[in-house]
Amino acid sequence: MNQNNSSQFKPRKKIRFSLNKQDTSQEIFKLIKRLYLQTYRRPSGLIISIIQPLLWLVLFGALFQYAPIYLFEKTNMKYRDFLNPGIIIFTSFNSSINAGLPIIFDREFGFINRILSSPIKNKNSLVYSCILHTLNITLVQILIITLITSNNINNNYSINVIKVILCTSIITIITTSISNISICNAFILPGHIEFIALNSLLINLPTLFASTALAPMSFMPYWLQVICCINPLTYAIEITRYNMIDKILTLNTYIIKTSWLTVNIKQGIVILLLMNVINFLLVRRIIKYKYD
Repeated sequence: MNQNNSSQFKPRKKIRFSLNKQDTSQEIFKLIKRLYLQTYRRPSGLIISIIQPLLWLVLFGALFQYAPIYLFEKTNMKYRDFLNPGIIIFTSFNSSINAGLPIIFDREFGFINRILSSPIKNKNSLVYSCILHTLNITLVQILIITLITSNNINNNYSINVIKVILCTSIITIITTSISNISICNAFILPGHIEFIALNSLLINLPTLFASTALAPMSFMPYWLQVICCINPLTYAIEITRYNMIDKILTLNTYIIKTSWLTVNIKQGIVILLLMNVINFLLVRRIIKYKYD
């Protein structure tokens, strides 16, 4: 056989499928339905994720309830009011950091191979479904926590539609970004033991304490302030905190003021969006490398 004729039998390096938006949406819907079914059959994880932030709120609120009122950023608030925004963002972070657990369990039990061998056209549906499922669960958790703690909220807080939209947008950005990191770890790490150890020991608590969730930046030493400013969780917490406290809020309101760094709300949102885009592109590259 001629070499020119045999070249057409060489396998292609990349196989491209014709993707349809309707097919992708159906795939995402079916995968989300599967995740909801898992949550329905194992509701203990959802219940624990609601109780844990309430324990933080009760314990830390009781521990520092006699702190001076004007101690926190020269604002008339109690420590529990100062802690509420940090607990809200920490709830979002804690839920999204475990978004990759269904994927890593599917890898261990072999279900991921069944999903990939099924007539699924867009492998990114795995990522989209996990993110949307985590986002919906997180919003439900935060709504329940807000309703439970609503009796303790200061009456000086002004709630309007714009502030609710801003708070929901920040929660969505944080949940999406951290879920991408969690999904990335789920595809890289060998098993759920390494996944849980990495999230619990090296990511969860250090990220919480290296932010302004539990204490203002003025309480921290210089080296911890630097780490706190690198932590994107700080910007989400401060935007949510100023959103709940200030009656008149603009995009030029400064949320971080140090001798070497000043950041307003607009810059904080840009930082969070940039982190979200980077994490999303990173996960797409990893899935393409491992499964294409």
